[in-house]
Amino acid sequence: MATANLRSIRLDPATYQIDCRLDYTLDSDCDFIFMIHVAQTPRQRVLDESLRLSPAVRARLSHDPAGHRLLRLRAAPGPLVVDYRARVELWPMAATPQAEEWPIAQLPDVVLPDLLPTRYCEADRLGPAARQLFGAVEPGLPRVQAICDWLRRNIEYRVGSSLSTTTALDIFVQRAGVCRDFAHLGIAFCRALNIPARMVCGYASFDEPPPDFHAVFEAFLGGRWRLFDPTGLAPTDALVRIAHGRDAHDTAFATLYGMARLQAMSPQVRRVDLGAAATRREPQRVAA
Repeated sequence: MATANLRSIRLDPATYQIDCRLDYTLDSDCDFIFMIHVAQTPRQRVLDESLRLSPAVRARLSHDPAGHRLLRLRAAPGPLVVDYRARVELWPMAATPQAEEWPIAQLPDVVLPDLLPTRYCEADRLGPAARQLFGAVEPGLPRVQAICDWLRRNIEYRVGSSLSTTTALDIFVQRAGVCRDFAHLGIAFCRALNIPARMVCGYASFDEPPPDFHAVFEAFLGGRWRLFDPTGLAPTDALVRIAHGRDAHDTAFATLYGMARLQAMSPQVRRVDLGAAATRREPQRVAA
């Protein structure tokens, strides 16, 4: 088995400014675990960052087993504003011709969990559909691209059409969802065809829909992970990565224990090395 080239081409990195604000109203004491800090990876370098909490509460940064940066805090009833900012350098990924599917026997141990069904990605139940739709497509990159093309043609992007409990199978039936739903169904199809796949969340720049965290997926092809955005809303080369995981359960931007209502959110990203000023948009209002 050939050794995969996992290094990035470090030619002309792009610089991005992250401005993320979350506004909550707490009805009780709440413990939060936020996953909003930019990841440190071979392709990303955090130049500087800051965090402001209002009111000022004690918080600490920690890491989960995958190395993601977690912000943990406890807050009393009342308003809570989380304001995270960062400046990040992002390099393009190396273009390599190897994009084939590897046999199960040759897959690295570390990617084997990304073949299994999960709560949101029922690869076992979607297996017959995946094989009928994509079983005859050329293996490797053409097959994963065919999955993305099918999702764009057959699933309507509709804000508010799904819930936090909606799964890939639900989306296959109802044919409407948001970015995490597209990613879940793409992951499930890949796993059903024995292609390791996982969810990636991050900051992405697009005009529509309103600002939100963006979910895409990665497929393991040619010995490395390759990013795909089945919504087609944002270029994957410009995604500023926060976390990856088996599905949305591993990549939620906020997990809370208590009673709290998200009133507004504004996860913004803009490129700042082009000499053009960008105006920060107003936070998206969330119905109570």
